[in-house]
Amino acid sequence: MGSLRFDLPPLHLRAMLDATDLRILDILQQDARTSNAEIARQIALAPSAVFQRIRKLEETGVISGYHARIDPAALELGLLAFVAVQTTEGARARETAELLAAVPEVVEVHRVVGDDCFLLKVRVRDTAALGALLDEKIQPLAPVASTRTTIVLSSSKDGRALPLPAPDSATTAVDSASRKALRAL
Repeated sequence: MGSLRFDLPPLHLRAMLDATDLRILDILQQDARTSNAEIARQIALAPSAVFQRIRKLEETGVISGYHARIDPAALELGLLAFVAVQTTEGARARETAELLAAVPEVVEVHRVVGDDCFLLKVRVRDTAALGALLDEKIQPLAPVASTRTTIVLSSSKDGRALPLPAPDSATTAVDSASRKALRAL
């Protein structure tokens, strides 16, 4: 299943989540392959109602895609590192981000503020592969002035699940007219 792309409605319509939506999101974050019937069983709704809610969450951009989590060791990509990148004066952020994102071993690119301009998450086989990545693919890029690398020894938490708001806080600011607008989507 690939990433979903939609023309998104205004943010205030995307942000209106009730307790049922939050429960659905929690279940899907734990296992995106959970069937509508199983979600319906867990939250005491009809499968068709779950289907409609998930479809609306997709259409409004709350759910932006579904992904498989692959064990990096199975692909011999056991070394995880973070690379802080400083750019040359005059480097354009968007173009630099695109160049960095085009490197296959770079799994995340974050524009940051502080001493560095970008923070990269990279996966490679070993330290020799990390050295080659830095020397041959990242440092030769024109906008890259310098890099600083941190190798991860172990990860206590490595997940993509977002902290969801408590159901009460997600629904208190939503008026009935806004709810009707979201349902009309």
